[in-house]
Amino acid sequence: MRIVRPIRLLRWFYPGTFWRGNRTVRTVYLTFDDGPIPEVTPWVLDILKQYNIKATFFCVGNNVEKYPQVFNRLIKEGHLVGNHTYNHINIWKQGTKDYYSGIQKFQKLYCATLFRPPHGKLYPWNVWRLKKMFKKIVMWDVLTYDFEKNISSDEVLKNITQNVRNGSVIVFHDSTKAWGHLNKVLPLSIEWLIKNKYHFKLIEN
Repeated sequence: MRIVRPIRLLRWFYPGTFWRGNRTVRTVYLTFDDGPIPEVTPWVLDILKQYNIKATFFCVGNNVEKYPQVFNRLIKEGHLVGNHTYNHINIWKQGTKDYYSGIQKFQKLYCATLFRPPHGKLYPWNVWRLKKMFKKIVMWDVLTYDFEKNISSDEVLKNITQNVRNGSVIVFHDSTKAWGHLNKVLPLSIEWLIKNKYHFKLIEN
């Protein structure tokens, strides 16, 4: 089952996390997970530059370390960076010790003030600790499923157009896994959002 817009109970499960911005203003927040990588991220940056949009990239530390030129371009062009751990660790499978070690390893590469848990997975008691480490723990309001192989690009686009609303935090992925959908859907999504009078905003850190 694909849950594009998280149910309210899930939001309550992680109190104090950021799922959605101002509900009274027609703005959206574009976010990208799992990069930066040379195969996809520069193209994403080109598209954002074309439309004069700033976004928030939740980067994997291992990629930051391997591809510093791509990472530096991202920063130079005015986008925000969030911590997505060093190795995209799933805390439900790999345990707390490795999880926090991965977070700290990322912070040594870049001192981020925003954090997004890989796969959106946390235990409720992690939130309290993470809030001491970061200004915001960022979740999402619209998950595009651009990484999903078993749906069409049209369905990915519909996940956005049928679920976006004021303040939506939208999740894309600058990854090779998502590329088959992203290269079609990202420009179309931006065009649709502009046509429907949404403004693009950075997540405040």
